[in-house]
Amino acid sequence: MIVTIGGIKGGSGKTTIATNLACIAAGQGADVLLVDADNQETAFDFTNARKTDNPDAPSYTCVKLTGSSVRTEVLKMSKKYDHIIIDAGGRDTTSQRAALSVSNILLIPCKPRSFDLWAIENVAQLVEEGRTINPALKASVFLNQTDPAGQGSENRDTIGELKKFSVLGFLDAPLGSRKAFAHAASLGLAVTELPRQYYNAKAVDEMMALFQGCFKVTMTSRKRRVAG
Repeated sequence: MIVTIGGIKGGSGKTTIATNLACIAAGQGADVLLVDADNQETAFDFTNARKTDNPDAPSYTCVKLTGSSVRTEVLKMSKKYDHIIIDAGGRDTTSQRAALSVSNILLIPCKPRSFDLWAIENVAQLVEEGRTINPALKASVFLNQTDPAGQGSENRDTIGELKKFSVLGFLDAPLGSRKAFAHAASLGLAVTELPRQYYNAKAVDEMMALFQGCFKVTMTSRKRRVAG
């Protein structure tokens, strides 16, 4: 499966989500490729820190790709890995359009704020254009960095607006604005891997709900499937 974490609004948490999904998938035995298609290269830096600081943690492969090479190289490597996760960055770039042309799923995080919500209209147009090349592309938007104190009307209003976009599915797997996600990133870990002093059960439950909502299957490595 090829999953892109994308959108055109910066600061919505795409890299945090991409790296967490890669770590969790690897921890469940899958052969995972994480593609850093964002010029900021944060996912690549995270992976290097993870390898250095957590040598015993479940591992995955991470590469940097930009532009049209996202499409050509991902197609070349698609049969080698169980799952490819692409961090596409927060702009409408050639890299993101190339990613959409080969992806099965596009996940779009959206903060429950006006500016982020306004950007979703442009994302919906991007998805429509992407489907002219990749008709099977499924796109789902979900809430990210929600304020626990404001999970009433603000979240409900945002969800109502998001559900108006017919080309986008709504994934009911919100992520709260929790310190655990930042702690995990600084340590080169997924939020599910945090040591006890930083562990946050709510953050773990939220990330696992997103993970399961995206993949919807129990993940096993290709080696295990072949062996079975």
